[in-house]
Amino acid sequence: MKLLTALLLSLSICLPALASSEKKEEAPTTIYHNLFPALIGNLADQGNRLKFFKADVSLRVTGTEAEEKLKQHEPLIRHQMVMLFSAQTSETINAPDGRENLRLEALKKVQDAINGEEGKPIVEDLLFNNLIIQ
Repeated sequence: MKLLTALLLSLSICLPALASSEKKEEAPTTIYHNLFPALIGNLADQGNRLKFFKADVSLRVTGTEAEEKLKQHEPLIRHQMVMLFSAQTSETINAPDGRENLRLEALKKVQDAINGEEGKPIVEDLLFNNLIIQ
């Protein structure tokens, strides 16, 4: 009886060590990648005075592999964003839903661009950290 108790006790001590040595799959982490430097350019306003935009943008991806692919295609993303912003006017951006519509349109452009390169969407969301129209 003492032998059986000692055997069970020794097994119960070893089991947690064996269980912790098994590989656990980590859940993918959400990463917010900031486009740096900020996007700066002219708006499409007509008139005597030029109007400018400055946008600090973050892109949400899941996992480090997706972030690496995002970094690889960052010049394409920046180009798409600058072209989209340059086609806007201050009136459309300053409309009640203007900034949200611009955010959604920018997200669609970025997703389409990366989907064309990678064959799958990587960017899940696009956020404006700062958007200045002057």
